[in-house]
Amino acid sequence: MKLIVQIPCLNEEGTLPATLRDIPRQIPGIDQVEILIIDDGCTDRTLAIAREMGVEHIVKFPGNRGLGHAFAAGMDRCLELGADIIVNTDGDNQYFGGDIPRLVAPIVAKEAHIVIGDREPEKVAHFTFVKKKMQTLGSRVVSRLAGINVPDVPSGFKAYSREAAMRVTCSTDFDHTVDHVIQAGRKHLIVKSIPIRTNEKLRESRLFSNIGVFITRSMGIMVRVYSSYQAMKVFSAAGIFTFLFGVGIGVRFLWVYFFGAEGDSDKHVQSLILAAILMLAGFQMVLTGIVADLINSSRAVVEDVSYRLRRMELDEAERSPKPVEPIDHR
Repeated sequence: MKLIVQIPCLNEEGTLPATLRDIPRQIPGIDQVEILIIDDGCTDRTLAIAREMGVEHIVKFPGNRGLGHAFAAGMDRCLELGADIIVNTDGDNQYFGGDIPRLVAPIVAKEAHIVIGDREPEKVAHFTFVKKKMQTLGSRVVSRLAGINVPDVPSGFKAYSREAAMRVTCSTDFDHTVDHVIQAGRKHLIVKSIPIRTNEKLRESRLFSNIGVFITRSMGIMVRVYSSYQAMKVFSAAGIFTFLFGVGIGVRFLWVYFFGAEGDSDKHVQSLILAAILMLAGFQMVLTGIVADLINSSRAVVEDVSYRLRRMELDEAERSPKPVEPIDHR
């Protein structure tokens, strides 16, 4: 069984050595452990350090493309290299690499498709009070949307089985954490969380400038991804609420028209217009939900076809002779 640890990097020369030293090369149940660096436009000595420390594989971007693109490119390359398990960690040495054996154990035992490291945010010393509470709240919201329990959704320390890596898709250039948890829940993949250790903070996060930006962008991803899989529920709920609100305003107008003083109804014509607009808008939202649900059904078929094509391509690649691997410049 082959394990590849992928590390997206952007100018990590100061933290990458510690990250690489923590990664164990001998793990029970694993025959081969390799490391893949995704160079997301590094301008320092990150790649030189990676080569000096024996990193086997490198994917290099000509410039910075963002974490989402780096993660997706890494997953694709790991699959091409024949990885049975893929572990994603960060180049800033946030996660303790010594916990990788515990992280992959449920996949080795065939008890899970995805394993997410739980930092137990409430216990992380360098997290601010606001960050602890917001990450806990956000994880609960995403878990509810996904239908699975994930205590630490933003954790980037994850292990994927080969099957899970082929099933999930990356549809955001910001981050993959929220996206993949919701996808895993909707695709009925088995997800487990295990407590992990974190290292001392060495630098500030480059993914977002402040907690407000992170919350705003994560909420946008949640709404978009969940709506993609539950379009009928989202649009129908909004449409019914809008329609009933319009009905309520219309009933009020009728009450004034039939039981109010003479001339009062003329003063409430605006209410009648608003009621008609809201009822029409609500009806259109329900229709939109139906159309979106049909589109989502087509998307499920497309994703299944894409999965089958990917399996065929990877199986064919495994049967082909292995040439000397060049550095990937995608």
